[in-house]
Amino acid sequence: MSIDETKLKDDLNRSLDLVNANVQKLKKLFPEIVTEDKIDFGILRRLLGEEIEYEEEIYRFTWAGKSQARKEAHKPSTGTLRPAKEESLCWDTTQNLYIEGDNLEILKLLQKSYGGGG
Repeated sequence: MSIDETKLKDDLNRSLDLVNANVQKLKKLFPEIVTEDKIDFGILRRLLGEEIEYEEEIYRFTWAGKSQARKEAHKPSTGTLRPAKEESLCWDTTQNLYIEGDNLEILKLLQKSYGGGG
């Protein structure tokens, strides 16, 4: 298998890298915030001016471990979805999918096909 074929296969089996995609969008929108290929948040804050929220909001949807959950959600998944034809009803004619697995991993894997982002 060639290097290009291996890369293509890896890309197809990996979920979207949302962090990198968002960083690239920021770099494209605000090229002046890029310093040594990193985002300078000080410059970004100055560019956004009054649009930045500095104070804590009174009402928030939060829970213990929320920041760790966000980190996990942004990690690309390398899992694979496989059909279970023998467990399926009317496999050849149905338009429905039954998916079993960890919610977060499944959502990341479905994101490319159904999320309109890839």
